[in-house]
Amino acid sequence: MALVSATALLGGAGAAMAAQPEPWHITLQPAVTEIMRDITWFNGFTLTIITVIVLFVLALLLWCIFRFNSKANPTPSRTSHNTMIEVVWTIAPILILVVIAIPSFRLLYKEVNVPAYDMTLKVTGYQWYWGYQYADEGMEDVYFDSLLIRDEAERKARAAAFKRPESEYPRLLAVDTEVIVPVDKVVRVQVTAADVIHSFAMPAFGVKIDAIPGRLNETWFKAEKTGIYYGQCSELCGRDHAFMPIAIRVVEQDQYDAWAEAAKTDVEEATNELMAAIAAGNSTADAGASMAVATR
Repeated sequence: MALVSATALLGGAGAAMAAQPEPWHITLQPAVTEIMRDITWFNGFTLTIITVIVLFVLALLLWCIFRFNSKANPTPSRTSHNTMIEVVWTIAPILILVVIAIPSFRLLYKEVNVPAYDMTLKVTGYQWYWGYQYADEGMEDVYFDSLLIRDEAERKARAAAFKRPESEYPRLLAVDTEVIVPVDKVVRVQVTAADVIHSFAMPAFGVKIDAIPGRLNETWFKAEKTGIYYGQCSELCGRDHAFMPIAIRVVEQDQYDAWAEAAKTDVEEATNELMAAIAAGNSTADAGASMAVATR
């Protein structure tokens, strides 16, 4: 039992670490949505094509340097045109662009075409924090602002209070109130801004969309794993642009249901109850049941 508990804790810590930037991290964050998996594949696909082209051009340059220098080729050719070469270097780039364009357009369509959704989250960018509102029927009164936790001691205190690894509350990313969504549900996200242009970006979800005053942009995600995931504003929006993170905690459906019921009265208290249930180490069903009892 001790081994299983330790393994679960390490697994949770690993998932939390995977959902945020890490030191010397040069690759994309691990995907937790289908869209992000497609983006990761497309990134590797285009990188492969680019690498082949660069190596081919490098080989041609080296061949020209060593084969046609003045010592190796003292009498240069006077040829100025070659029909076959000109046809090839015109058609080949077109074919390469077509090969790239087909999966690119398919991915773009998939990103903007919102499927049948289970819930709607409205996001508003402010200078310099995010505001959230659950826009579904019965949840209209659930709205809150989410601000960066600037105090180092407070971050560590939260991790200790909820018996979570400190990696779940990283510097410059941890917030005072997290967004709670259920796992394996399509979440429609409506994004706008109240002052200047912001950008709502969640790398692990494959989501990045501008928040523009007077305009309602729309995107979506379907998180496939529970855990805490972090993003940031990705549009230079003023003095504190670097200090408006996004934190979304994905939980099981029964935990979300209990949280949603309690959040209609007090969002902060509901979130604290959810984190206490998770910290207690209960099963998903027990955690949801305990929250429902606390709500009643």
